[in-house]
Amino acid sequence: MNTTRFGELEVLCHAPARPTHATPLLFVHGAYVAAWCWEEHFLPWFAARGWSAYALSLSGHGGSRQREHLDSYSIDDYVRDVAEVAAKLPAAPVLIGHSMGGMVVQKYLEQYDAPATVLMSSVPPQGLMGSAFGLMLKRPALLSDLNAIMAGNDVNIESLREALFHQPVDAADLRRYYMLSQPESHRAIWDMSLFNLPHPARMHQAPMLILGASHDALIPADQVHMTAATYGRRAEIFPDMGHGMMLEHGWQDVAARIEAWLVERQL
Repeated sequence: MNTTRFGELEVLCHAPARPTHATPLLFVHGAYVAAWCWEEHFLPWFAARGWSAYALSLSGHGGSRQREHLDSYSIDDYVRDVAEVAAKLPAAPVLIGHSMGGMVVQKYLEQYDAPATVLMSSVPPQGLMGSAFGLMLKRPALLSDLNAIMAGNDVNIESLREALFHQPVDAADLRRYYMLSQPESHRAIWDMSLFNLPHPARMHQAPMLILGASHDALIPADQVHMTAATYGRRAEIFPDMGHGMMLEHGWQDVAARIEAWLVERQL
């Protein structure tokens, strides 16, 4: 792995030993985390199969700029981050966004084109309100803890397990993920809830793969199907997985599906 900086943004990069694909991959993380979530499995896995694989930490996240100004960042700021990194790559990248990162990818397509996009457990174009109401009814304690994390308060580590995982997770890994997690921008959360939702009619029509997880506590499968219906696609739902699709047991199945889809498109 190479940790580099694109201006003030932290970017993790895995270069393939033998490049076999000209199109780089750029991974965009979700709320409360940073580029590290892709480093666990996806970046080395895709590099081993011939892709140049990059993951950025959005402004205020990980080792990127101005953590102290986190709450001032909007979804549009995150889109600018992605555009800043994409412009410096050797070719226009495939964008792979998880959760909030999927919303950022959708908003990116309003201004820029991409060879292809992958949405993993993405916030739907209709926003977070449906997810919030679902949590309020079914898992009110988890919703409360997510709000506490956003405010920078400590919460029970079991909340992280419930939010991200359906399969058993190693206790040491869970503790490490918990220590790497961080607050999220209130402004970005409001953007995704109400104030800056995607406009599908304005978006570039890039090829789009839409993936979800059957036991996702945050973005349930019905919301993933709603995203797919909005874009005239068919959602693919992975069984026995939770929200953290790149960290769950079975992540290889998700990575292999993305790889097969990219190869079908000769990317």
